[in-house]
Amino acid sequence: MRLDIRYRSSFTYDGFVRESQNELRACPCTDEFQQLVSYRVTCAPSAKVASYTDYWGTRVDAFGTRAPHDSLEVLAEATVDTRERPLPMGLSRPELLTDPGFLDEHAEYLERTPHADWGVEITRRAAEQTVAAGPDVVGWVLALHRLVGASLRYERGVTSVGVPVDEVLAHGHGVCQDFAHLAVSFCRSQGIPARYVSGYLFTRDETILDTEPAIDAGDDAVRVQTHAWFEAAVPGFGWFALDPTNQSAVGQRHVKIGHGRDYEDVQPLRGVFSGEAGASVIPDVEIRRLPMAEITTHQPPGRLLHERQQQQ
Repeated sequence: MRLDIRYRSSFTYDGFVRESQNELRACPCTDEFQQLVSYRVTCAPSAKVASYTDYWGTRVDAFGTRAPHDSLEVLAEATVDTRERPLPMGLSRPELLTDPGFLDEHAEYLERTPHADWGVEITRRAAEQTVAAGPDVVGWVLALHRLVGASLRYERGVTSVGVPVDEVLAHGHGVCQDFAHLAVSFCRSQGIPARYVSGYLFTRDETILDTEPAIDAGDDAVRVQTHAWFEAAVPGFGWFALDPTNQSAVGQRHVKIGHGRDYEDVQPLRGVFSGEAGASVIPDVEIRRLPMAEITTHQPPGRLLHERQQQQ
């Protein structure tokens, strides 16, 4: 599947600020399940963008401006090809989780982190599920994935990224970041390495969470938020990706930006500015699936979607 993605964040300040410095993590990665075709970043006010790859393998676009300004907009446009992911087959014995080589390779994804610092209740619930699932790591991961769905209700505006995962579980609601952090915590509490994934999700299905209504009924496009899911390390298979918010496997409608220990490692946009003005931000993501006829004559990322919007 080929997707056009336009990520936009618009900042408005209630006065002029003198300087801002920012880091953007919005570029889809290239791996065995997806291929980045093209990508570009533009800013207003205009700024030079310096790009590098961080410790976790995610592309970072750094930019800043020193000129006084009362608004700032960053636009990242990407085109990416995705394909279906294979599912684990066969048994993966739990004792393989304690193999010294496996532990050494995945040590960073077993540690407690600020957004995945679990307590007694998370450990207890996770242990009950793994015992019931039997001696198979894949079965454990699937059981914990289902447990997240049974424990949380999707609801916007009731949590923030800084809410402890134990508190999220106690209240029983949250958004995709909360679902992903809880899944990571469940897995790590049972000795399963797990990592938080940031990305995008394309769908026109209103039953799928983290999306808004399609831009136009005649256009295969949606307006969404950035999405989050998790990956668990299964001995003998690799990273098993699941979307706990939607209780589904990760497939070709998911576009991965990057992964890390938790949200802080792959936060889409962070920055600082100099001045006493207050700031508000409006993030927006638009994704369009390209028909096969358009793939052979594809224009720069985002252009087709932009032109269709201009005609409406």
